[in-house]
Amino acid sequence: MDVPVDLAAKLALLDEPYEPGIVGYYNENKLVVVKVLGEFVWHAHEDTDDFFLVLEGRLTIQLRDREVVLEAGQLFVVPRGVEHRPKAEVETHVLLIEPRGTVNGGGAGGRLTAREREI
Repeated sequence: MDVPVDLAAKLALLDEPYEPGIVGYYNENKLVVVKVLGEFVWHAHEDTDDFFLVLEGRLTIQLRDREVVLEAGQLFVVPRGVEHRPKAEVETHVLLIEPRGTVNGGGAGGRLTAREREI
């Protein structure tokens, strides 16, 4: 990354919810933006924590024992191995930081699993 990244412009390139786009790299991690609307799938990442930073909107991260609600400007880290499901009732924009090669959905599969792509 040798120029500033306009996250709003990158998010505008995403057509559908849960179709993440890589906007840069930080050490061995990818910086990913995604639109969230509706419910994702229950999943866990066995090898990594899951970092969520809400840029716009309101995100609920469902855990098996509670829900964590994030407003714009708030972040939460789901510890590795903890089953969770993100959801949003209004379109919500999120920045994720995760190791390169991490599959969205933690390998749970299904129609919402997306390939890695740079935008």
